[in-house]
Amino acid sequence: MAHVKENERSLDNRDATSAVTETLGDNSCLALNENNSKTSDVPEQLYCTSEGLAEALRSVASSQLWNLIGFSVPHSSFLSVYSQESTSQLNSSGMHCEEHEVKSADTVEVNAYQQEEYLPKYESEYINRSVPLYQEYWMISLRKDLHRAQQKGFSELVASVHRSGLKTPPPSGPSSASSPPSASSPSDQQVKSDSLWHQLPQAKDLLNTLTAREIQLQEAMFELIVSEASFQKSLVVAVNVFQCSSELKQILSRVEHHVLFSNLKEVCRVSERFLQDLESHLKQDVVMSLAGDIVLNHQKGFQQVYVPYITNMMYQEALITRLFQSNKKFAPILNKLEKEPLCQRQTLKSFLILPFQRITRMILLLENILKRVRGLCLDVSKVNEAIEAVRKIVEECDRNVQQMKSTEFLVYLHNFVDFRSVKSIPLVTRGRHLLQEGPLKQLVLGGNHKVSVVSRKDVYMHLFNDLLLLSLKSGQRFIVQDHAPFPANVRAEGIKTEIFGLPPDSLLLHLTKNHNKSSFILAARTRLEKETWIKSLSSDGKNEMP
Repeated sequence: MAHVKENERSLDNRDATSAVTETLGDNSCLALNENNSKTSDVPEQLYCTSEGLAEALRSVASSQLWNLIGFSVPHSSFLSVYSQESTSQLNSSGMHCEEHEVKSADTVEVNAYQQEEYLPKYESEYINRSVPLYQEYWMISLRKDLHRAQQKGFSELVASVHRSGLKTPPPSGPSSASSPPSASSPSDQQVKSDSLWHQLPQAKDLLNTLTAREIQLQEAMFELIVSEASFQKSLVVAVNVFQCSSELKQILSRVEHHVLFSNLKEVCRVSERFLQDLESHLKQDVVMSLAGDIVLNHQKGFQQVYVPYITNMMYQEALITRLFQSNKKFAPILNKLEKEPLCQRQTLKSFLILPFQRITRMILLLENILKRVRGLCLDVSKVNEAIEAVRKIVEECDRNVQQMKSTEFLVYLHNFVDFRSVKSIPLVTRGRHLLQEGPLKQLVLGGNHKVSVVSRKDVYMHLFNDLLLLSLKSGQRFIVQDHAPFPANVRAEGIKTEIFGLPPDSLLLHLTKNHNKSSFILAARTRLEKETWIKSLSSDGKNEMP
């Protein structure tokens, strides 16, 4: 008998493997299959570039989740995943990629521990090297926003932040930048003196020919350049001080190193090309007019690097927390690196959050340009398109983060769901996400024609966008009693409780499966909870996102 149960557990694990593989894509097969070989001798040519890794990391959850369902995935197996689709998209994206920057999987030979120092191919011709790190620029800009809010009221600021920000907050704030420089600090004054268009030598001769509104438009466009130069400066520091650190590479596994820094170097390269195009436009005509066009030209490049990076930020935060707890060498080495003069007392976390801050801030910068363009009654179509393009990237990041969280929850839940009395179904499925869950009372009517007896049983319901599970909860485990596809085979309605002497917050649940119908009388704890369940069970599940 014990042997039979052992086989059943093995079968459950194989079902979980196939289910997770289906959800996470074909790339995950290689990682899971390599686990069986138990070898660390992975050929170097299989190690992916950062573009492929970012796609792979988005497809496979953290190794801790795999361990929950009975797998022990070796670190090397993650890195053998390579997304050729990502490479083809990058090649066709319209980015200014040189041929050697993106290679196919069969020709790539990358050793994550032999990264060379990042040397920018372009340096700003207009912004001197004293431009502050982006953390400082971001805090100064935030102070200005708050100052405007105090003058005009908070409604405008809250609305703009809501439009441009993610629904899901980032894993951590810029903790290192929590102490902004004082208003009279040299760095603050430096930002003011280096970020003004009218102080450019090429612009000074034109000031008398432009109106105040026209100058304000140029200042708004020039801020896009200054802020990108600041962002680029911080990215280079992050890559050269942290990502290329030989000390960190010695104490981190390859997968930890890649999870920690993701495709940061590619974000840096895309930022560099964007800055170069902005300054090329300024060089051609100091009175700029094509900021929206340039952003649109780089839309696909932004999407290729920002979406995977921001999607993976949740794993960065989890990894840093784990390293502080389990790797005694991590904290002292990190503390030493953060004291490097180039870091200007900024922490690793403050550098890792920069891409999120930049892509959301870019919308605000473009909206400021749009406001100035409208004030001059000029064509706003390109700027509007640029704002929508960047906003779509932010929304895609948000959707991906939500999907990652949904997949993690499904993988976690799989370990605690028991289909012992009903036919087992795969729980981890592509596109599935939780809509609502919670405890209810199942009411069973008994007795005779003279006396009715109502017995109660604790049940737990998981409602997904395509599936309903009705379970008994035993400790942390859920013993499934019934399940049905949602919404086609699920229907809920109110019930006249007074006739049967039932609690007032009861509802009737109908499940249809294989032409068999099952009905359950369930009682919620409150009237609001009852109405919420009926509304959720009566929806189509399509418009509900996690």
